[in-house]
Amino acid sequence: MTLYDVIIVGGGQAALSVAYFLRRTNRSVLILDAEDAGGGAWQHGWDSLRLFSPANWSSIAGWPMPSSGEQYPSRDHVVSYLRRYEARYSLAVQRPVLVTAVEPRDHGFAVKAGDRSWDARVVVSATGTWRNPVIPELEGRSAFGGLQVHSAHYVSPSAFQGLRVMVVGGGNSGAQILAEVSQVAASTTWATLSPPAFLADHVDGRVLFERATVRWQAIQEGRDPTDLPGGFGDVVMVPPVVEARARGVLHAVGTFERLTAEGAQWADGTSRTVDAILWCTGFKPALQHLESLGVVSDNKVIVDGTRACDVPGLWLVGYGEWTGPASATLIGVMRTARSTATEIDQYLTAQVLA
Repeated sequence: MTLYDVIIVGGGQAALSVAYFLRRTNRSVLILDAEDAGGGAWQHGWDSLRLFSPANWSSIAGWPMPSSGEQYPSRDHVVSYLRRYEARYSLAVQRPVLVTAVEPRDHGFAVKAGDRSWDARVVVSATGTWRNPVIPELEGRSAFGGLQVHSAHYVSPSAFQGLRVMVVGGGNSGAQILAEVSQVAASTTWATLSPPAFLADHVDGRVLFERATVRWQAIQEGRDPTDLPGGFGDVVMVPPVVEARARGVLHAVGTFERLTAEGAQWADGTSRTVDAILWCTGFKPALQHLESLGVVSDNKVIVDGTRACDVPGLWLVGYGEWTGPASATLIGVMRTARSTATEIDQYLTAQVLA
């Protein structure tokens, strides 16, 4: 059986970025992707999903994203870009391969997908979060008789035509989905844990990337990155959200206390009848394949940068702030992908010399 220097688990932007930088070495690299085609989690985004940034601020390493002719590129434009990127650099990918376990071996690791197995000296986990959506365990959720859809599986507002809809979650997905569903729903309720924070209209992904750069520099210099401008979770005022604001839609109520068969009840005794709930409540890292290594705790792995502290030869890229500022974004993953590839090359060289 072939022994690869590096196997990357996942086929989205983080995986492609690491593979790009590893091309500069003589290492053998294989990407194992659970999807039927390239494009990562972007291909599962809702129909109208758009980036927060122009194309020239939304590229991964090596090849700038071509202009889409629009201010903010669409989901389909991003998917096309990632597929063309993969072909452009002739990256070795096998799909669909859903990795179910990574197990230690004398040579490094056995990467398993059911009854199939691949051997590698190094494993990079770059599976992102899409396969691990979060819906909070709230009282009465199983009793609710209406439609429940997580944003991971939301496609378009057409399924909510004429319904009384409650959107749960105050982030960007909640605001964007609320904006378009409110155009066809009989009524909408926006339930958020805390009042939504809105960025200024002129702030988009370019500014957020600059803020991430400042945070990255602080980390490299040993300064506290939390004592710096943030805003990564605040709502970006993309055109549909601006339009919804003009319609008076962006009014949030506090989170409810429980669900009933007909709707929701709040702690002050008020209730609302709804026909459907859209859960825009986020995701957790999809790390189920690493549980076999015994390093997953509270949906994270202890890392130094992107290197797993307790498992030599394992790196994790693209999961968010705990693997690097803005590392779950297209342009933001570049820094950690580059440093990860350098560390892997040094690690493999040291193994040979040992």
